[in-house]
Amino acid sequence: MKRSTSEETVEKPRRERAGGAAVVVIVLVLALLGGGAYAAAYAYAGDGLPRDTRIADVDLGGLERDAAVDALRTGLADRLARPIAVRADGRTTELTAADLGLGVDLEASVEAAVRARSWRPQDLWDHYTAPVHPDPVFTVDDATYRAAIADLTADRSQQPVDATLTFTRRGVETTPAQQGRAVDPDAALPLLQEVLLTNDPGPVELEVGTVSPDIDDADVQAALTEFANPAMSSSVVLRFGRTPVRLQPSQFAPALAMKAEGGRLVPDVDAARIARLVADATGGDGAPVDATVALVGGRPSVVPAKPGVDYDPDDVAATFTGLLTKPEGEREAQVSATASEPEVTTAEARSWRIKEKVSTFTTYFPYAEYRNTNIGRAAQIIDGTVLKPGETFSLNDTVGERTRENGFTDGFIISNGIFKEDLGGGVSQMATTLFNAMFFAGLEDVEHKPHSLYIDRYPVGREATVAWGSVDLRFRNDTPYGILIDTAFSPSTPSSQGAVTVTMYSTKIWDITTSTSARYDITKPKTRTLSTADCYPNTGYDGFSVDVYRYFRKTGSRTLERTEKFHTVYIPSDTVICKPPGR
Repeated sequence: MKRSTSEETVEKPRRERAGGAAVVVIVLVLALLGGGAYAAAYAYAGDGLPRDTRIADVDLGGLERDAAVDALRTGLADRLARPIAVRADGRTTELTAADLGLGVDLEASVEAAVRARSWRPQDLWDHYTAPVHPDPVFTVDDATYRAAIADLTADRSQQPVDATLTFTRRGVETTPAQQGRAVDPDAALPLLQEVLLTNDPGPVELEVGTVSPDIDDADVQAALTEFANPAMSSSVVLRFGRTPVRLQPSQFAPALAMKAEGGRLVPDVDAARIARLVADATGGDGAPVDATVALVGGRPSVVPAKPGVDYDPDDVAATFTGLLTKPEGEREAQVSATASEPEVTTAEARSWRIKEKVSTFTTYFPYAEYRNTNIGRAAQIIDGTVLKPGETFSLNDTVGERTRENGFTDGFIISNGIFKEDLGGGVSQMATTLFNAMFFAGLEDVEHKPHSLYIDRYPVGREATVAWGSVDLRFRNDTPYGILIDTAFSPSTPSSQGAVTVTMYSTKIWDITTSTSARYDITKPKTRTLSTADCYPNTGYDGFSVDVYRYFRKTGSRTLERTEKFHTVYIPSDTVICKPPGR
């Protein structure tokens, strides 16, 4: 049947739409095929190195990082291990990379060849087609390398010598620079690195020429002008509160130095040394130090007081360094600190007028190690004691309890008329020596107790015993001047006696003389038989009474000002017979 014109008009657009759809489908299919290939190319590239990657002629194309590092290590192993010939100044030496302190940083070298993954067509194209041939990343052990280069001409070269600048207590000293003749290690480095990674056995020709020092005379002159001369020109004053600490150039010179940095000399201040100088001039640990008097060269001298200063050492060093280049008149600055004043000032110590020997006395003792320990320890503690005017000395308070922790040991004492062992035995020798030095210095006797038994190595009626917590030796400085007590100790040996001496220094007021009565009221010893474990046999002797007189005369005068009497009663020393315990 013949179609109508209207039907033909409708059918024509349908055919055209169907054809257009087919074209779109074909285009989409072709796009999908191309995109798949592109995606496949991206995926195939992966995380590997570009296809044409070579480092020092070692093929690493397409390898991932770890595999590339291993491959590069293998590829360079023989070349880095083989010796190469190096010629310098007519002499040839064979050296390996290890001898020269040279190597290759494998990881860094591979990293230099890595390209980031990208969807950009050009980046993907370059991954497959562009060559990547980076230079290897070298490592250099500078000390080993420079030593190896220096050895090449060690017998015929001369290393350059830097000019120097040093600080001394006398001022600034300099030495001139000296030119050297050697292989320039910096110029030689790239030549050696290049040959190491080739198969060329050398020799590598290294030129020997003039080598300039890092620090020359001009650098030293600049350091002198800019820092050294101003630094040593005058003293520096650091103020801690109201307390000034003046440091002289001769004091701080050892804390100053110049160090090479970037081819020039720069200041280098030893902060710890400066802190010690400040500590020496102050209390050191933040606490003030009282003035006192001590023997210096055998003569009493005032030791000045030191203020206590609490500060940050870094602040001190920074403030001090900042003052070094200031002109005279501006070399003083405040340091953030807390200062405290001592209780005994230098002026007060001088007012004591401790200037001369006013008495001295020595006693001797037979050999016994416990005496060496106990007498020596007591003498050590008492040595250097200063009594202010009106102050009372106490042996027990000064020496402290006689314990092992305090440095004492067991020794013989007198208890209930017989000898027994106890800690600190022998310290009474120190008490007797002190008592006699006090006696002849004319000081006031406050408390002393003679031994209950007379001991014949002591002056009769002029000796003293002590016991912690019960018996003390005390005397008062009743003069208007201070008293310095000095002790000297010589230990006993199996073949010689020991000795302890007490000397007192002050301003002399009295000339002291003495006399001793005859012994009277004689009492006879008894005999005791003991069976205790701590029994010590003894041969007895008499007890008696005695009087000692002390006469006071003003120094240089014959007029007797007053007399003191010391009455002493000694009990007899009983004979002791020891029996085995239990009988």
